[in-house]
Formats: sequence, C-alpha cells, structure tokens
Amino acid sequence: MQIIFDGATVRHDAREAIHPLTLSLDDHRIGVIGLNGSGKTTFARLIAGLTVPSDGKVMIDGLDSVADANTLRGRIGFIFQTPGNQIILPIVEDDIALGLKPLKLGKAEIAARVEAALSRLGIAHLAKRRPHELSGGELQLAALAAVLVTAPSLVIFDEPTNQLDLKNRAVVEQAIAALDESAIVISHDLDLVATFPRVLVFDQGRIAFDGPAQQAIARYREIALR
Repeated sequence: MQIIFDGATVRHDAREAIHPLTLSLDDHRIGVIGLNGSGKTTFARLIAGLTVPSDGKVMIDGLDSVADANTLRGRIGFIFQTPGNQIILPIVEDDIALGLKPLKLGKAEIAARVEAALSRLGIAHLAKRRPHELSGGELQLAALAAVLVTAPSLVIFDEPTNQLDLKNRAVVEQAIAALDESAIVISHDLDLVATFPRVLVFDQGRIAFDGPAQQAIARYREIALR
C-alpha cells in the first residue's frame, strides 16, 4: 500500500497539530514514536480517514482519503489505544462478525471467516467469551481479529502494548511480527519498534527524523531529554 501526504495539515483552532507534511510511505513495517501530543495519533488517524486534513491531501493507493473514503473503507484497520472500548458487542465472535455485515454474506460464510480470523491468531477459545473476561493481551488480539476479518491491506496500532504486563506484551509483539499485512505501529515502547526498518519521530507536529529504528530512537531520546 502506498500512502502519500501532500502538504497535509491538521489545525485545532489556531494550533497546528500536524504542520504541512509531504511524505511517501510504502514500507511493510513502520514505527511512529514521539512525546505525548507530538502528533503521532493525529498522523495515524489521517491515514485511516478518521481525521480530515485542514489543508492538503492524503492519498492511499491513488485514492483521496476524504473524497474516496467509502472506497477505502475496509482497506485500513485501526486498533485504538483502549481495545476494550472497540469491542462493542457482548460476545467476542459476534463483535468480530459485525465488520462483515455490510458485505451481505450468508451466515455460514460469516461464521467461517470469523473462525478463520480467531484461529489465525490462536484465540479460537475466546469466541464465546465476554470482553470483561479477557486479559489485556487477549483484548488486543480480539480487536485485531475484528480488523483482520475484513481483509485490510494495512493495520494501524495505537500504543498496542500500553499497560500490558510482560507476558501479554510478548503475545501482542508476536502477533504484530507474524502479520502478512503492512503495519504502522505508534508506540512509546521503544523495544517494540527497535527492529523496524523505518521509524518516524514526531516532535511538535513535525517529523524530526525518518529512518532506521536505532537512529530514530537515539533522536527521540535527544528530543525527550532536551
């Protein structure tokens, strides 16, 4: 998937959350790091079509993120910081099936796709569970299954290891590493993006560095400790 920012800007009143940004992305794994409020999540929401540019454009495989939003729907999955809030139905398998409703599939086909998404992540045993019964890592995987069932080309993760213990963090890290789909990972967990070939460092709404993980992490530390 090719993502092009063409002078894309986001303003909140008089403040620019994202300064005019011109950038091309087509890497399989991209990390996004930076201090709180630096523009990371706004950047990701622009890609997913959840935030509209104040000026400029974001193009996804030649399609405009605003004008062609309906066509792009389903091609990009977004896992929010609090995946428990993303699971809105009381049973996990029903919530995963919800994303397939617009496709007008038969019940058997929906059931097969849900089962495949759960099995792919090794969580078929969670199908009948309720969200409040799941651990933090299991919630992340259930939310990911609900995204993968729609067959996106790109999955965006917003702080996927936030508040997870070591065991659950490892589960989520392994799930991300195993994805065939492209992934953009926003994180304060520097170890999570430490092997990524490309990491963007955001600082006050601008990209302060764009390159290999270890150099990006070094630049982030300079910004954080200045």
